[in-house]
Amino acid sequence: MRMRKKKWADPFLEEHRDYIFDDPSAYKGKWHDFFHTEELHVELGMGKGGYLIKMAEMYPKAGWIGVEKDHSAAAVAARKVIDNDLPRENHRMISGNAERLAEWFAEGEIDVLHLNFSDPWPKTYTHKRRLSSSRFLELYRLVLAENGHIEMKTDNQKLFEYSVICFLENGFTLTEISVDYRREEHPEDAVTEYEQKFIDEGKPIYRLCAVRQKECVLQ
Repeated sequence: MRMRKKKWADPFLEEHRDYIFDDPSAYKGKWHDFFHTEELHVELGMGKGGYLIKMAEMYPKAGWIGVEKDHSAAAVAARKVIDNDLPRENHRMISGNAERLAEWFAEGEIDVLHLNFSDPWPKTYTHKRRLSSSRFLELYRLVLAENGHIEMKTDNQKLFEYSVICFLENGFTLTEISVDYRREEHPEDAVTEYEQKFIDEGKPIYRLCAVRQKECVLQ
């Protein structure tokens, strides 16, 4: 369900472009230096920012960037940090479309990509919009580091099955796969209120981890 448009969102984003960028291309190839880190994480479709904020707090030595195209959701996420004066030295947000990743990040610059509960786009004709579709995976291969990987979680079984096939067909190797990830505790991975809702309802959380193959000739 998409968030209702908030009238204050755009003015708020404009006021805080030092934290949430709309065109961060000036930092392309410089993100590791910007955060003074050896490990850069990027979450695509961060929503209200719960996962990004918690993970940045749990792993302060890594750099974290959240990307969200919906301005209202992006503003809500940024407001959590700014209004509560939370530490932000190791994280930033981008209000933009993931299709522009190659404009914002240099080849091989991202160490870990996170896809958390992405929009399933259930209609067949909208599948190309899925963040795990072939056109996006081709883009991820470009910006991921040589040993970089993608971590994906979803509550949607059909999206998960579709994604597994797409990863395998587009030059990725699955190193982890789970059809009930939260059956066991994973304290290393933050749980947001959104995910907790599914856990409380007894619904399984699907998860995979994929690494890009070093040599791959796509058909």
